[in-house]
Amino acid sequence: MTPHRFDIVLVNLDPVIGSEMAKKRPAVVVSASEMNAALDTVVVCPLTTKLHPGWRSRVQITSVGKRAEIAVDQTRAVSKRRIVRRLGKITAKSAAELQRTISEMYGEG
Repeated sequence: MTPHRFDIVLVNLDPVIGSEMAKKRPAVVVSASEMNAALDTVVVCPLTTKLHPGWRSRVQITSVGKRAEIAVDQTRAVSKRRIVRRLGKITAKSAAELQRTISEMYGEG
């Protein structure tokens, strides 16, 4: 399976070390689709239902009928073998907000 940017995929994040997000959970693919086709890894931001509305490193969304956050502060590269299945895609509005948040966190400035 080759995921595309902004797909929501179910990914197995175990095993983890320390404060990394664990277990099987939805995550948003943030790496470019062309990169995903060429490499054996993809870059994802996990989703969590533990909400922190004041955190600038989180993007609020609704996924599968539940309020959730995209945890940009937990961004990680994972093997495609960790991906269980595709669950959907985030909205264009959420994708734009996610890109802004990533730029603020990891860009120059």
